Amino acid sequence: MAKFIGREEEMRKLDLLLKKKSSSLVVMHGRRRIGKSRLAEEFGSKHRFISLSGLPITRKTTAQEQRNEFVRQLSTKYSVPKIQSDDWGNLFWILSNITQSGRVIILLDEISWMAHKDDTFLGKLKINWDQHFSKNPELILILCGSVSSWIEENILSSTSFLGRISLDIVLRELSLSECRKFWPKRIAPYEILKVLSITGGVPKYLEEIVPELSAENNIRNLCFTPDGLLFREFDQIFSDLFNKRAKHHQEIIQTLANGAQDLDSICKKLSIEKSGVLSKDLHHLQQAGFIQIDSTWNLKQKMTSRLKLFRLSDNYIRFYLKYIFPKREQIEDKTMQLQSVESLPGWFGTLGLQFENLILSNKLTLFSKLNISPDSIVHSGPFFQRKTKVLDGCQIDLLIQTKTKILYLCEIKFSENPIGVSVIKEVEEKINRLTVPRLYSIRPVLIHVNGVTNAVKDSELFDHIIDFQTLL
Repeated sequence: MAKFIGREEEMRKLDLLLKKKSSSLVVMHGRRRIGKSRLAEEFGSKHRFISLSGLPITRKTTAQEQRNEFVRQLSTKYSVPKIQSDDWGNLFWILSNITQSGRVIILLDEISWMAHKDDTFLGKLKINWDQHFSKNPELILILCGSVSSWIEENILSSTSFLGRISLDIVLRELSLSECRKFWPKRIAPYEILKVLSITGGVPKYLEEIVPELSAENNIRNLCFTPDGLLFREFDQIFSDLFNKRAKHHQEIIQTLANGAQDLDSICKKLSIEKSGVLSKDLHHLQQAGFIQIDSTWNLKQKMTSRLKLFRLSDNYIRFYLKYIFPKREQIEDKTMQLQSVESLPGWFGTLGLQFENLILSNKLTLFSKLNISPDSIVHSGPFFQRKTKVLDGCQIDLLIQTKTKILYLCEIKFSENPIGVSVIKEVEEKINRLTVPRLYSIRPVLIHVNGVTNAVKDSELFDHIIDFQTLL
């Protein structure tokens, strides 16, 4: 098993539960491969730990098969005699009976799979929690799943579990500094960026990296060979998470592959009308961790506007749509030849979008580098000012508005060579277009990968020039 990296904050919260004098019900969710089960296992490794997982769903999977699998795992892994598996109430009672005393951590993994086609599952789990599991003050029950929308609708928003959940953990991608630990210190930031532009901070993908190989060779092995993990991952993700609506979700994210879009643009590309169904699909994609909804705001009133852009925030998904999916047949028959990722069409433009995602996902680290206290921030995120008769259009990669009346205008710039003076004109144009509230100062920030020229340093336009390496 690979070395466990990161998750210090989540582990700290879980460890606090060990100090309680009562039982704890924990909900843990996040995208596939994000490390939910691994975190639970690491937490439970020093205690009595019981892990039971739902059976992956196919068209033919039945509720009875889920119960049979639950019994099989109980009997083979924990020496529980095989019993009748026709009722979840009985199965939960048996599990509670073997965990009625002493420190014990139970993981019910992929809980939405377990509950498949059985409307009584959650009700019987709730009853057994109230009547049995919760009676052991040293018991921690973790409900874990990749289908965040199912967990929100059936557990977090359910009156049945109201007031019973001690901790709700949403696992995000690893931070840049945590990702850095998968490589020796001698590996340059640019080579790491090439890999992260495909894997993001998803632990399972990073664990598949062979540090001794170049970025190109790792990418070739993972993405452009028939048995590569990331070659088949896309279909598995969508069939697991969205089942019958997988195709609709795929069509939506396809519209975002080349950049963020507003709702009107998405509808136009899909040739559909706005509807509650589309809104729900977008919400599910956001909960799954694949898209981000960026809401702009009014700088003077400090209020969020109704103008929203939908951004594909998952680096793997974008890379798959742009570079793996169009070459599936060649990859299958092993005729796809990848010289280097830099030879891929439009690679550097795509890398710019992927680099931006990484920075936006690591805003807390950036705040620290800028000496900004998180509690002083009014708003932060991509900012867009729509063109009107009196306003110029303006789009900023990242704008940070603080209570101290400062606007940090962040230009996230990828270039294969040191950034030249053209960036000065670009940022000055954005400053001129931005409608700045009275008494506010603007502090331009440049975030780069491969260096900046002396002319940029000497221009004195930027208050901060931040190298990607320092964020790693």
